Amino acid sequence: MKEKLIIIGASGHGKVIADIAIKMNKWQSIAFLDDDEAIKTSMGLEVIGKTADAFTYKDEADFFVAIGNNATREKVQERLIEEELNVVSLIHPSAVIGIGVEIGIGTVVMAGVVINSSSRIGKGCIINTSSSLDHDNVIEEYVHISPGVNIAGTVSVGRGSWLGIGSIVSNNVNICSGCKVGAGAVVVKDITEPGTYVGVPVRKID
Repeated sequence: MKEKLIIIGASGHGKVIADIAIKMNKWQSIAFLDDDEAIKTSMGLEVIGKTADAFTYKDEADFFVAIGNNATREKVQERLIEEELNVVSLIHPSAVIGIGVEIGIGTVVMAGVVINSSSRIGKGCIINTSSSLDHDNVIEEYVHISPGVNIAGTVSVGRGSWLGIGSIVSNNVNICSGCKVGAGAVVVKDITEPGTYVGVPVRKID
């Protein structure tokens, strides 16, 4: 772990990431990179350059990609990993993490989250505010679990999927890669085809 943390992305999601990093109290300094030249500071922290400038700080900083879009986050983070920059995970001090939980690099676990025992979270995921994941879940890479999502036990969520705010997934359900589940939706059986799903129970609309 380095003394400096650089967060890529200084907008709304980046602000929450910075707040978590500050509360973790592991870095002496924190700064942003952002491609919007109009943003000079965020959360009182300096924007020191654009995304492409990350590589000039390779030896002096840890990195976190604070981009909400799953595909864009994956593209940026995978480039950092390829160039051997040190990508870290961030876990809010209020999160409850069970025994045997694995959390991949570049994943954030936000305030009020509960992840119960023997669950595995892939790299580059967003486990957003006050969501709960019960035992033996498998959340693959670059998934976004939105605020207030409740996932029961032994659930699998495929790579790059997004579960909307307040959605619910019943136990022993598999959701394939590339899915979008709408706000407040309820998933009670496997989703095997990528697409957009809404409703109670969910139905495919796109």
